Amino acid sequence: MEKILQTQTDLSGYDNSWYKPGSAMKRLAWYLTSILFIDTYLPVPMLAKRMLLKAFGAKLGQNVVLKPKVNIKYPWFLSIGDNTWIGEKVWIDNLTTVNIGANVCLSQGCMLLTGNHDFTVNTFDLIVKPITIENGSWIGAKATVCPGVTVKSHAVLTVNSVATRDMDPFGIYQGNPAIFVKQRQIKH
Repeated sequence: MEKILQTQTDLSGYDNSWYKPGSAMKRLAWYLTSILFIDTYLPVPMLAKRMLLKAFGAKLGQNVVLKPKVNIKYPWFLSIGDNTWIGEKVWIDNLTTVNIGANVCLSQGCMLLTGNHDFTVNTFDLIVKPITIENGSWIGAKATVCPGVTVKSHAVLTVNSVATRDMDPFGIYQGNPAIFVKQRQIKH
């Protein structure tokens, strides 16, 4: 058998100094605001949550619902359309832009992850890619949408599934990695 030389991971060389998501003061102000009013079980009125997100640069449509304990990394990278529901314990780890359309449902505990690491280089470099979730889509409870994925119009990602690739319109996807299982039919 041929011996393969392999380099080891060396995290001492990790450098993400190129990544500048906002000033330290802005990030600190958001962190404190978030833990007090957004990522909490305190009964903060929905209107107050929406006003705070907008004050930090989020673009929100009408009637956005934000349940308790929602974790949003950087609201200035977030856009949400009308009538969208963000469930309890949703984690929007938006190191870059996350665009969520209208009438989208993000069920409890789901994660939108825009960052990852390049495991093919020994320094484990940071990679960031945007996420788009188009109108009418549903991300099931504890499901995960990975960096760079577009969830097209009215697609469904089922409970605990992991979207690693774009999802077709009206497709229902399941598993890890999520695969197409059938077409979504919506009754009137």
